[in-house]
Amino acid sequence: MLYAERHARALLKEFDIEINGSRPWDIRVHNPKLYGRALSMGSLGFGEAYMDGWWDCDALDELFFRLLRKDIRERIKNNWPVLLHGIVSRLFNLQRKSRAFHIGEKHYDVGNDLYQGMLDRRMVYTCGYWKDAANLDQAQEAKLDLVCKKIHLLPGQRVLDIGCGWGSFAKFAAERYGAHVVGITVSKEQVALGQKLCAGLPVEIRLQDYRDVNETFDHIISLGMFEHVGYRNYRLFYDLVSKNLKDDGLFLLHTIAGPSSTTGTDPWIHKYIFPNSMLPSAVQLARAAEGRFITEDWHNFGSDYDKTLLSWSKNVESAWNGLKDRYSERFHRMWRYYLLSCAGLFRARQAELYQIVYSKHGVLDGYISVR
Repeated sequence: MLYAERHARALLKEFDIEINGSRPWDIRVHNPKLYGRALSMGSLGFGEAYMDGWWDCDALDELFFRLLRKDIRERIKNNWPVLLHGIVSRLFNLQRKSRAFHIGEKHYDVGNDLYQGMLDRRMVYTCGYWKDAANLDQAQEAKLDLVCKKIHLLPGQRVLDIGCGWGSFAKFAAERYGAHVVGITVSKEQVALGQKLCAGLPVEIRLQDYRDVNETFDHIISLGMFEHVGYRNYRLFYDLVSKNLKDDGLFLLHTIAGPSSTTGTDPWIHKYIFPNSMLPSAVQLARAAEGRFITEDWHNFGSDYDKTLLSWSKNVESAWNGLKDRYSERFHRMWRYYLLSCAGLFRARQAELYQIVYSKHGVLDGYISVR
């Protein structure tokens, strides 16, 4: 135990983090077994120990910024949970069609009340656009409007939203632009609430996997769903979008991306938050589009996810008194860890947020970028 503690202290010192220090990003240890658990199991053990109350930190986001800015993952990447998940993801297609609804059941069906307390008034569960925004509601509305402008949306046009959530884009595009929208999701809870929120509008919210869509649309968008597609299915996804998109239509992909190509994800995120998720890289996205689409525009506003996640975390803490009868304190700590560790990840620029606009044959006279 003493060796594990000495090793942990020396490792954290490289990142300007102290054990039982006085700064907001320092770690307060309540159980000395933390050291061995974290060193042997990496991020999985570290995250589970936080959930179990073995340690605390006043500023988790800043702690993870410091850990990830110099990428501590390179120092501890050979622990068994990382190796095991990497092997499994290479051997099996974890995002195959038969498993399509697993992420809906595990994450998005956890409870609409939680998401209503956490998100903005439109219930947008993707990165906001903070360029001219003063708060979360403004940032999310600006993002939805940005998407509509980027695809040159016109009244009466038919749009497919792959991974539509609770219908936030569909409702906005129908109300503001007069669009007809089909939204698909693998979450039963999202369908139930989304249909209520979009009632009376030219919007259809379906419980459907993207591989089952076979109809034509003027434009196709996907906001924050591609992270669940998996590297084995990237080209299939692009093929299906191409098949369902009119020849003169535009496809907008909004996705979190990693700095390098991978075939797996963080073990803690996989187990507790987004099972079978995977962040594509710029190279993987370009390869998937090759021979299928012309890349008209590539916009990175990943730093905006830091602000978005901090807003979500603040909202959850404010709403917790009304949620704690349904969700355990261990869940509360898990959710806080999820939101604030991800805020630190984006602050450290170890993840990006791309909005990419594609056309099938190239926009005649050129595409004009919108910011």
